[in-house]
Amino acid sequence: MDKTRHPADGGQEARKARMIRVDQAGEYGAARIYAGQLAVLGNRPEAEAIREMADKEREHLERFDAMMNARRVRPTLLSPIWHVAGFALGAATALAGPKTAMACTEAVEQVIVDHYAAQKAALGGEDPELETLITQAQADESEHKARAIAEGAGQAPAHGPVTAAIRAGTRVAIWLSERV
Repeated sequence: MDKTRHPADGGQEARKARMIRVDQAGEYGAARIYAGQLAVLGNRPEAEAIREMADKEREHLERFDAMMNARRVRPTLLSPIWHVAGFALGAATALAGPKTAMACTEAVEQVIVDHYAAQKAALGGEDPELETLITQAQADESEHKARAIAEGAGQAPAHGPVTAAIRAGTRVAIWLSERV
């Protein structure tokens, strides 16, 4: 018996629909986090990296939106919450300073890189189109994490507790978005 699956998981198509739903929700949340950070940081020089990462997240979101529509996958019912929560997290971390904004990116992207890796392993070659999109998004998210570290994420005040809390919140958001 496959211990990675739960009887309530449903069939293969249901599992893939959940993957697309949660990935679209994650990219939407990331876009909202960056929107909140940019609302606070404005045109400060430190915001340039955030603008570049935000552009990439919008590309991911557009691609997952298109896949959701093509495959008739419903979005998470939590999108209105992610709209507000993502912006609030972005704004709050930016208010704490550019390094804390980068620590937020570092934390979120670490969870997402791991999440995408688990999804690719679960797909195991059964959906090349979805796997290609996940692989491309994962590579970009890994670059965002590295950029955040290079931009000084580790120098953020209370880096350890802040990133731990954000990672935990991201895991909860993933769990909820897969199910609701």
